[in-house]
Amino acid sequence: MTGYGRATRQVDGKTFLVEIRSLNSKYSDLRLKCAQNLAEKEAELRKLVSDFAQRGKVEMSVEINSLSGDEQFGLNVPLFRKYYEALSGLCDDLNYQDDNLMSAILRLPNVVASTDGTLSDEDWAQLRATVEEALERFQHFRRTEGAAMAKALEESVTRIVELLAQVSPFEKQRVINVRERLLRNLEEHLGKDRIDENRFEQEVLFYLEKMDINEEKVRLEQHCKYFL
Repeated sequence: MTGYGRATRQVDGKTFLVEIRSLNSKYSDLRLKCAQNLAEKEAELRKLVSDFAQRGKVEMSVEINSLSGDEQFGLNVPLFRKYYEALSGLCDDLNYQDDNLMSAILRLPNVVASTDGTLSDEDWAQLRATVEEALERFQHFRRTEGAAMAKALEESVTRIVELLAQVSPFEKQRVINVRERLLRNLEEHLGKDRIDENRFEQEVLFYLEKMDINEEKVRLEQHCKYFL
């Protein structure tokens, strides 16, 4: 089930921002986007999300920004060089020129990272509360969507039950029509005088038994009851 939740809070000159979104999937797939100084809290963050979303493709982004803009950032020069050498060599091999290679490398993971150090206990408490708030909104979104889907499903199932009740009056005439069609086809190909009436009636009974839909009607009705 799709879902979305977002929460922000400002405490002691810092802004905590958490955004969660999900798409339908049979399996659990959580992608976490956060600063490098939150790496030690990744397991706890994943646990918080998994308690709310047991399956689905879930993506959560976490940001902690200073309102004064005094965050400290550092450039991972060795990693930058490796990216540059690999991508430059690939461009040469493909005879491709890219004037934006430098800016593209700066956007790659861990090339530019915060150097503010580990997360304090106070900041972690605020971040955790923000995550929980975003998850509550995420869950509310999913409940609202689920209720709408349940209503649409109930309306569709109710309509199926109504149409199923309208099938019975046609069954008797259907048997007559099938018998007449079979007899007409035999008379056209064999002639009326060459038809064995007893054998014909046996074949009609066998054919109608194959075409009987009573079992399917009962099964469909029972399946509909599961949803109502």
